[in-house]
Amino acid sequence: MTAQFPVTPDLIRGQAFLRPAYIKAAKPRIKCGATVALVLALLPTSAFAQALTTDSDEGSNEIVLACSRIDPNTIVVTATGSAQNIGQSGQAITVIDSSLLESRQSTSVADLLSTTPGITVSRNGGPGQTAAVRIRGAEDSQTLVLIDGVRVNDPASPAGAFDFGNLLTGNIDRIEVLRGPNSVPWGSQAIGGVVNIVTAAVEGANIRAEVGSRNAKQFVGQAGGRFGPITTSLGGGYFDDDGISTFKGGTERDAFRQYAANARVGVELSSDVSIDLRGFFADSRVEFDGFPPPLFAFADTANYSKTQQLFGYAGINANVLGIKNRLAFTLGDTARDSFPRPGVAPSFIARGRVERLEYQGDAAVSDSIRSVFGIEHENSRFRDATSRYSTGMTSGYAQLILTPVDALTLTGGVRVDDHRTYGTKATFSANAAWRAGKNTVIRAAYGEGFKAPTLFQLFSFFGNTALKPETARSYEIGVEQALIDGALKVGLTAFHRDTTNQINFDFRQARPQGAYYNIDRSRAQGLEATITARPTDSLTMTASYTLVDSKDRATNIVLLRRPKHSINASIDWTAARWLKLGASVQTISDSRDLDFVTFSPTSLDGYMLGTIRAAVPIGERFEIYGRVENLFNTTYETVSGYGTPRRNAHVGVRATF
Repeated sequence: MTAQFPVTPDLIRGQAFLRPAYIKAAKPRIKCGATVALVLALLPTSAFAQALTTDSDEGSNEIVLACSRIDPNTIVVTATGSAQNIGQSGQAITVIDSSLLESRQSTSVADLLSTTPGITVSRNGGPGQTAAVRIRGAEDSQTLVLIDGVRVNDPASPAGAFDFGNLLTGNIDRIEVLRGPNSVPWGSQAIGGVVNIVTAAVEGANIRAEVGSRNAKQFVGQAGGRFGPITTSLGGGYFDDDGISTFKGGTERDAFRQYAANARVGVELSSDVSIDLRGFFADSRVEFDGFPPPLFAFADTANYSKTQQLFGYAGINANVLGIKNRLAFTLGDTARDSFPRPGVAPSFIARGRVERLEYQGDAAVSDSIRSVFGIEHENSRFRDATSRYSTGMTSGYAQLILTPVDALTLTGGVRVDDHRTYGTKATFSANAAWRAGKNTVIRAAYGEGFKAPTLFQLFSFFGNTALKPETARSYEIGVEQALIDGALKVGLTAFHRDTTNQINFDFRQARPQGAYYNIDRSRAQGLEATITARPTDSLTMTASYTLVDSKDRATNIVLLRRPKHSINASIDWTAARWLKLGASVQTISDSRDLDFVTFSPTSLDGYMLGTIRAAVPIGERFEIYGRVENLFNTTYETVSGYGTPRRNAHVGVRATF
């Protein structure tokens, strides 16, 4: 007997069907005993959400993994591009849910991601400054980012990276992080991994207001409801911070301000057909320091930039003959202007736009065979003050998910991309998840990734139309083990990735001004270890350790801004209903960089950061909270020459209606 459960509206590629979407779940009820097993290796803690509590017309058919002690309804979409039980994926996935977002109190998504296994973050200064997220030692431009199902990597940036500096937690409800190449469902840029962000869809209303050091102010609000067949959710936010000096030796603060809004509308036309509309907008202004004449040395300046981001999704979902079909149009538009000082014309403008048409089918051939397949077409455009460039790509993919026995899930797939400029490329992937007993999950995965050259790399003044796409092959294996009747859970994953044809800027005699070339071959390998302990329902302790050895294969030199070791630990305690306390510690080892004055190799010292936080509920609807960041007042750098925030404190209030 196989049970089915309704998928919530948030989950398939950032959304699912409103009611009729169903996905197969495993059958037996699983409980953890007190057996202590030998730990071989484990995936990240969040990846052990194997079980789902379900009900069917034939009676209750619960699948409860009592040892996991996380939400038993955890579904992810980053593994296959469609909703899947996280315990059926052989890939390393971490889920940051709304409860964790609330307890950590972080305002920056980049800061929150920096505590995730396998991820390192570097930022060119304080709030709002450029932030790069690297997964398992890959380039930040090799991280694919989605917001509500829309790919938001910026085609107007030289390498096509998404700038996490402007992204605040605001009305975000959930973040999924997949580590490792996964180009079959996601296509170009998923070499390092995928960060999938889902904004909140609420019934009722909630607001949050916060003030803090550096004259920081934030206000976030969200409201929504259901009106017959229509569901709506609207949100907005405002953030303002006087900031710090971007130049580490400067005295002038560089402020950051942002207005943001998000909206979701769902229309249920019938039990099998629904319409899904989503939008996200952010208007940001940030000051930064530059290299003024006559010395052209890094110093305080009056420079600032404005960025407007607009992301939209319009889709229709239909259940036809047992096949879940999704047809959607997505839009990503980023406009950036840089100014040397207030009151003058911009010195640099960049406009990037990506339009995509997507079809996806999801068919359960039988209880043990499922297929996810799709066709996509993408048009990308980029322009600056003098030039316009465009390109396109058409893609098709197919994945097969097999469950030959209840304890084993096998997934394999292939994708073919036909790019207008560089031709055709095929990528493959395969993974397995074996639930080897009541308390153990063993996973293994092979993945390929590729990243098409950006429009800037192909057609700009420094461009090279002979560029080949960057490609990668990755292997990983891991085991996750629950102990002491689920009160303790440990994990370890080993991974290895080789990247070829990596694009970098270089000076050549034939092109004296320099150009982009396929000159690098890199290798990243390492370990991710996690442990979660919940001795009582009110106390949770987590820790993770990541080792990443990322080098240029030709020179054996460690790549820039990739610390080899990182450790994160956190503890959260709830005292009855009236007090919540928490603390986190982050330790990062030394890393390589280029000196901001001489551009010669240098070293960035390792550092330790601490955070303490507290929250006090007041009645059913209100909560007062606060935190102190950089508790030890550490002086550190993540990019040579750029400042970082010292100790700062914040206090706020939440209200739910």
